[in-house]
Amino acid sequence: MQQDPSIPAGANDATGQPLAVTSNKPSNGWRSALSTLAIIIAAPAVALLLTAFVFQSYEVDGPSMETTLQNRDRLIVWKVPRTVARVTGHDYTPRRDDVIIFVKHGLLEPNSTEEKQLIKRVIGLPGEHVVVHDGHITIYNKDNPQGFNPDINHDFSANIASISPGDVDLVVPPGQVFVCGDNRTNSLDSRSFGPIPTHDIVGKLTIRIFPVSNFKSFI
Repeated sequence: MQQDPSIPAGANDATGQPLAVTSNKPSNGWRSALSTLAIIIAAPAVALLLTAFVFQSYEVDGPSMETTLQNRDRLIVWKVPRTVARVTGHDYTPRRDDVIIFVKHGLLEPNSTEEKQLIKRVIGLPGEHVVVHDGHITIYNKDNPQGFNPDINHDFSANIASISPGDVDLVVPPGQVFVCGDNRTNSLDSRSFGPIPTHDIVGKLTIRIFPVSNFKSFI
């Protein structure tokens, strides 16, 4: 056994027995290796949990949200409200004007099981009467029995196309929302495929992180 250099040769303890030191280097090495291995294993799991339940990065593909969002913009989508709603057994209903990511089934073929994720703006809420006519959208509800245009008097209004083609007259069912792209003349949305179930919502747009020059919070 190698003598600890910090203890003088021949030193004795209080009982007169020679002092000895046992090296912990092998044990510490194994602990360090196990800690490193645990971190390597845990990191991907934590990343998966975060992207599944907390937030996720997305890249815009297409012009349907112009000019609010541009093709290839990089976004952060917040998932916590949807996650909480699912855990508690409630519906997650976003606010009007929220920009959301949702899953659309059978977008190109009605009976197809293929899924596609889309990004659109919430226009109509459950129970509201939505009318699209003469290039404009009108929402009727108990607070606005005469109807109102959801595209005006907002900070994003200037980014929305002035004309909203389509011919729609429906009441949004419970547990669903009516969504539209801001580029109304070039967007496949609820004017074509109807309201979308709230349980298909993935999350809400919170931040545009790229391009850096156009960084913006949507909270």
